[in-house]
Amino acid sequence: MDSVVTGVSPQAFYWILFIAIAILSYTVQANLNRKFKKYSQVPTRDGSTGYETARRMLEQYGIGEVKVTCVEGQLTDHYNPENNTVNLSKDVYYGHSMMAAAVAAHECGHAVQHAKAYAPVRMRSALVPVVQFSSKIVTWVLLAGILMIQVFPGLMLAGIALFAMTTLFSFVTLPVEIDASRRALAWLKHTGSNDRETLVAAQDALKAAAYTYVVAAISSLGTLIYYIMIYSSRRS
Repeated sequence: MDSVVTGVSPQAFYWILFIAIAILSYTVQANLNRKFKKYSQVPTRDGSTGYETARRMLEQYGIGEVKVTCVEGQLTDHYNPENNTVNLSKDVYYGHSMMAAAVAAHECGHAVQHAKAYAPVRMRSALVPVVQFSSKIVTWVLLAGILMIQVFPGLMLAGIALFAMTTLFSFVTLPVEIDASRRALAWLKHTGSNDRETLVAAQDALKAAAYTYVVAAISSLGTLIYYIMIYSSRRS
């Protein structure tokens, strides 16, 4: 994948990638913020809060050991399997909107995945220690590898391998997030307390959130290709 084959130098590829990802990231984030604001104005039909939605979903799946907590920030919602907590931002925890219900149900979807030992979640969990280790040293290994590529090419290959693990992690995350949203929407529909309008709002909101993970995966893959191009061009 050298510059002769592709017709694009690593430097040119980097700037094309950087500008494209920056524009895409801004667009996706702006869309997510717009959807969050829009669907935060759509009330749940039964008046339930994000906390009540989460608590009810967990109970119906028989996952009583998972606690629902409130955390600071916006869009900071997440499930933590290490301490069995569904962590919801204040707007979601106290919110009576379909956005709050959708986000809360999505995070509970992750708890359900862990309870049912969903295969992609098990694979993602297995990658966590590797990715945590590689993220601490990958920048320095790649930098040293670029500087020493003529005398010690294996060092940059090691850096590329480390970065490839983070790229793999990004792509494994995609089915995990999509499945959590699928479980959330199925449960919201199953409760019978939502109509077509509110379910469409929940689906649209979760779709907007999913795009952020798609952008992250594309960005990681593009960066990986960039490093491979550097290795190929300097070794040729």
